[in-house]
Amino acid sequence: MNRLHFCLITIALASSTACTKLASQPSAEKQQVSQPPSNPLEITANAGLRERIKVGEPTWGDVGTSLTVAARLDVDETRITRVGSPVMGRITSLSVREGQEIHRGDLIALVNSTGLSEAQLEFLKALSQRQLMQRAVDRAKVLLDAQVIGSAELQRRDAELAQAKAELDASRDQLELLGMPAPAVDDLERTHNINSVSRIVAGLDGTVLERKATQGQVIQPADTLCVIADLSSLWIVADVPEQNAGRLAVGQSVDAEITALTGAKIFGKLSFVSATVNPETRTVRARMEIANPRGRFKPAMLATMTLRDQTERQQLVPTTAVVREDNQENVFVQLDDDSFVLRKVTLGEEFGRNRVLVDGIRAGEKIVLDGAFHLNNERRRLLLRGSDGD
Repeated sequence: MNRLHFCLITIALASSTACTKLASQPSAEKQQVSQPPSNPLEITANAGLRERIKVGEPTWGDVGTSLTVAARLDVDETRITRVGSPVMGRITSLSVREGQEIHRGDLIALVNSTGLSEAQLEFLKALSQRQLMQRAVDRAKVLLDAQVIGSAELQRRDAELAQAKAELDASRDQLELLGMPAPAVDDLERTHNINSVSRIVAGLDGTVLERKATQGQVIQPADTLCVIADLSSLWIVADVPEQNAGRLAVGQSVDAEITALTGAKIFGKLSFVSATVNPETRTVRARMEIANPRGRFKPAMLATMTLRDQTERQQLVPTTAVVREDNQENVFVQLDDDSFVLRKVTLGEEFGRNRVLVDGIRAGEKIVLDGAFHLNNERRRLLLRGSDGD
């Protein structure tokens, strides 16, 4: 009986020990799964994720700092003219309309002017006086040769002739100032026919931008009949904030985009930088010139102008490598073949699809160039699953 009792006790103890071990195994396994990762910024990519990312080193490129400002297209002020009448009068004919292409010498308007008639009459009077003085000098020379008069009389008549010639020249200049061309003045001198109609003609080739008068209107010399501009070349004008004025220089490389014309990018150089600051807007005016042979660009179109400084050699990372986390910019740095760590970096301006790398990556280190978004999503998912297990 004692031996049997001993065997039963031994079997019972063995069974109890085995059950205790089996009961403890799930708890240990659970404790092992729920352990948090040693570094929450690290991740080991599996085979599927590894195929979706691209690893490499930051590249080097020539970049320059830039400033983009609002701009607009404007008429080249050296290629614009405001046509007016040199005399006061009534418009009897107006031959232009807004948008019309016009050439130098084309007739714009006819103006009937009493002032022009009076100026022509004064010219004819001066012409007659000069002819009279010329005949007086000729007679004086004959009389002097006949010893009828002395030389003093001839000198007096010569002085009167010189004065008459000066008055005639002044009267001719006055007619030309009133818009009479030289051939018309010559015709007046030859025919003595007064014409009170002034012909207003275009002074350059271009487009009529504005017509500011109507037929039958009485016009003054200070009034404008129309505005003509040569639109084959335009200005792109920008008002740059004064804190950036030190970056402006004539000849500086710039490019511009026309808002209304998608994809219309123009490259050029600054042709003008204002020497003063606008006291009301606190800006400095800068402009570039653009060719417009087909009339594609229109004055007053909106644009943006990008001012570029001299380029320098800098490291670049693609925008697909940048991870925005907690208002910080980061990239994934490769630790070994499949392990990566998220690291804060300092980035500069964006150039195309790249950002300037200022600091954060050492020479020779490789980063995730493409697919960083997927890698970071997986890292956050694993962190969240580990947190739920706790």
